[in-house]
Amino acid sequence: MGTNSNASELYAWQLYVELEGVRPKVWRRFLVPLDIDLSRLHVALLWGTGWDGGHIHEFVFGADHYGATEPGREFPDDLQPEEDVLLSQALGRRKSFKYLYDFGDSWWHSVKVEQIVKLDTPLKFARCIAGENACPPQDVGGAGGYEEFLEALADPDHPEHADLKKWIGASFDPSAFDIDEVNARLNASE
Repeated sequence: MGTNSNASELYAWQLYVELEGVRPKVWRRFLVPLDIDLSRLHVALLWGTGWDGGHIHEFVFGADHYGATEPGREFPDDLQPEEDVLLSQALGRRKSFKYLYDFGDSWWHSVKVEQIVKLDTPLKFARCIAGENACPPQDVGGAGGYEEFLEALADPDHPEHADLKKWIGASFDPSAFDIDEVNARLNASE
C-alpha cells in the first residue's frame, strides 16, 4: 500500500538555540522540517523563543548574510534575500549559525544543528521539545538592558522599580518557561 507522504517529511532538523549574553541562560531545542526555508525558520525562532515580532532580523552563516528584504529599508550590501533559501542550502557543511533579531537591541542567538531525527508523524512546521527560562521583554535594551531590568525588578528600593513594573504591565518571572505555551504559539503560526 503506497503513501502520498514524502520520506523526508519523517525527518527533522534538531536545533539548539541559545540567546547570547543573557543570564539566566535562555535556550530552546526545536524540531523543524528538513525542507524549511529561512523565512519560515525566522518565524519558528521568533515565536519559539518568545519574541513578539516587528523588528528586522538576519541570519549569518559564515560570511553569508540572509534576511527579509523590504522595499524602502536600507540593508547591508551583503544581505541576500532569505526567501526560497532552504536551511540545508544556507548551512552547507556548517553545523551552526547565528540569528540576529532586532538590530537596535541586538539579540544574537547561537543556533547549533544537533542532529537529524526520525519522526513518527510528519512535522508541518516547528515544535519545541525543551527549553529553559523566559524570553526577555521586547525593547528592554538588549542583554545589558535586560540585566538592569532584572536588577530593578528584584529591588523594590531601586529608583526605576515602580516605572519598570508599570512598563512590563504584569509580573515577570525570568525563570518561567512553559513548553505547551511555546508550542501553542508555534502551532498558531503554521
